[in-house]
Amino acid sequence: MEKEPFSLETIVGLQVKDDELYSKYRSEMKYLLEKYEGGFRYDFKIQQTLKSETDNSINRVFLIYFKNKERKLSFFADPEYKKIRETYFVPSVESTTQIAEYERFFDFHS
Repeated sequence: MEKEPFSLETIVGLQVKDDELYSKYRSEMKYLLEKYEGGFRYDFKIQQTLKSETDNSINRVFLIYFKNKERKLSFFADPEYKKIRETYFVPSVESTTQIAEYERFFDFHS
């Protein structure tokens, strides 16, 4: 049973301090994310954290994916993305916690 990497996925926790500005960030970066073959599989607003390995508060958790690591790195290095991030993400998010990153595999022979 051969398996090929399907995507690179990262689970991220944020402490969002301005929902309206953060929503604008998501809206502005969406087309770039798609251009780099990325997207969101899950996105949650949470009220309470029961266990955490960080001192950062978390009120938003999402899973972002890219086709591969190269596409992810290219997306975050894109000058247009950096401008959008600086304008909307930086002032709207208090802290960022990377919870996990892994390759998701797809079984081509099942």
